[in-house]
Amino acid sequence: QVRTVESGGGLVQPGGSLRLSCTASATTLDYYAIGWFRQVPGKEREGVSCISGSSGRTYNADSVKGRFTISRDNAKNTVYLQLNSLKTEDTGVYYCATIDECGATMVRIWGYWGQGTQVTVSS
Repeated sequence: QVRTVESGGGLVQPGGSLRLSCTASATTLDYYAIGWFRQVPGKEREGVSCISGSSGRTYNADSVKGRFTISRDNAKNTVYLQLNSLKTEDTGVYYCATIDECGATMVRIWGYWGQGTQVTVSS
């Protein structure tokens, strides 16, 4: 099964930016739809952004629309999530995973949750 690995998190001030990366071992990610999820303390894990495996169609949750951009570089077998104009409420652990369909109801399939990467937005 697919095992995704996240990186790129860190501590930034409100309004700052980060770029998260998602890759996988033993597989080529371009075949799969990939979603980014985040776990905010005290809340359920939520899907925030995704990209389809074939058409390149993307989706962003209303809470991040206009601020987050998902992209992929198949040559590097990597999916990126560019986080701009970060807010304190964006703080959480961010995960990537293969998903069934790119959209608001994205659901992880086949793979396992990784360790995630911590994003902390604080002044």
